[in-house]
Amino acid sequence: MNLTLWDIFERGLQRLAGPKPAPPRAAEPRSRSATRPPPKAPGKRRPTAAKRAEGPAAKRYADMTKAMLATHSVRVRKWRSSMSGVAWEVHYEDGTMTRLIEAPRPKGPMSAAIFLHEIGHHAIGFHTYKPRCLEEYHAWMFALQQMETLGIEITDRVRHRVHASLHYAVAKAKRRNIREIPAELIPYLERPPRLSKRR
Repeated sequence: MNLTLWDIFERGLQRLAGPKPAPPRAAEPRSRSATRPPPKAPGKRRPTAAKRAEGPAAKRYADMTKAMLATHSVRVRKWRSSMSGVAWEVHYEDGTMTRLIEAPRPKGPMSAAIFLHEIGHHAIGFHTYKPRCLEEYHAWMFALQQMETLGIEITDRVRHRVHASLHYAVAKAKRRNIREIPAELIPYLERPPRLSKRR
C-alpha cells in the first residue's frame, strides 16, 4: 500500500483530533396522551330555564289558568310582562258579550294573585258592588280565597300588594268626595307597612 505524503499528513491530523463524536440521537416524539390533560369527568348540568318552566309547579299554574279562564268564560287579550292588569267587558249590538283581561301569566304567587284579581272582577260581576273601591276589595278577596283553595302561597309581597292597591282605591274615592267609606275598607285608609328588605 503506497501512501502519499498527503495521506500521511491527514492521518496525523486525525490522531491529533481524536475519535469523531457519535451523531446525536433524534428525540422520540412524545405521545399525544402525555401532552394533553385527561378529559374531565362529565358532571351534572344545571337545568335550563326552559326545563325549570316544565316542572310540576309550572304545570299547576298552567292548569289553574286554563280552568279559571274556562270557568268564567274569560279571554286573555294580552299577557303582560309587568305586574299589572285590567278587566273589562265588550257588549255587542246582538246582545252578546265578551269578557277580557290583560294580566301577567301566572308563574308565581304575585303573578297568580294579579291574574286571579282580574278574573275576580268577572266572577263577582261588574257594578255588583258600589262604590268602585268596594268592587276592588271583593275582587282581591276572590283572588286570595282562590289562592288559599288552590294551595298557592299568599306571600308577604302579595299581602302588601293587596293593601297598597286598596289604599290607592280608597284614596282615589276620597279625592272624588265619597260620602262614606265602606266598613270593609277602613283598614286600608292607612298606607301599608314597608316590606323588610331581603337579605
